[in-house]
Amino acid sequence: MDFLQIITTALVMGLIGSLHCVGMCGPLAMALPVAHRSSRGRLLGGLIYNTGRVLTYAVLGGILGLAGEYLLSSHWQGNLSIALGACIFMYLLFPSQKKATTLLATWANKPFVHLRLALGRLFQSKKYTSLFAIGVLNGLLPCGMIYLAVSSSLLAGSALKGSLFMLLFGLGTFPAMVAVVFFGSYVNQQLRLGLRKAVPVFLFFMATLLVLRGLNLGIPFVSPALPDAPQAAVLCH
Repeated sequence: MDFLQIITTALVMGLIGSLHCVGMCGPLAMALPVAHRSSRGRLLGGLIYNTGRVLTYAVLGGILGLAGEYLLSSHWQGNLSIALGACIFMYLLFPSQKKATTLLATWANKPFVHLRLALGRLFQSKKYTSLFAIGVLNGLLPCGMIYLAVSSSLLAGSALKGSLFMLLFGLGTFPAMVAVVFFGSYVNQQLRLGLRKAVPVFLFFMATLLVLRGLNLGIPFVSPALPDAPQAAVLCH
């Protein structure tokens, strides 16, 4: 990915992904220990919490971007992009009542038990530093939207680009998540359920975009031509 493509793709993914964040992560954000603070304090708390969350995303993006730089050629980047899109399509077709009970979902949640316990302890504190730590740990919680974004950073081509991709993705979700912390109880259950219903539409859009990108059709921003693998240098005789 070039930098312009990273900026546009990551921000759009983050802004639209805010629907998922409010619907799924809203309860955690609304439960932050900021209710006792003034309006200014709640706003500051929301900014601190979300800064920690976005920094975790940026670190994850850098790690995956570095891995992609050394492990994936442009050919494999295209194949992986198509595979990711296909997996999302399969997920959308899978019966919703069985998604949470699959063996994979159960297995994937086991490593995060201690993480949730640590979050529970932090929620007992009312310090701003605890809000930052909650944000950092929240960025590590299992989330389909984050998995999709982090997988996309694997295709960025370098640690810097991968980190930038996830940083911009996080900034795209920033306004909505700060609003959730600030307004708290005003974001009711009905609104969050409505936003959840819009998530499959977003996932379908992103899956289509990933498949098109992997097809290497030469369409700017949508399916840009991937660079060919560097050829061996010709030696002079």
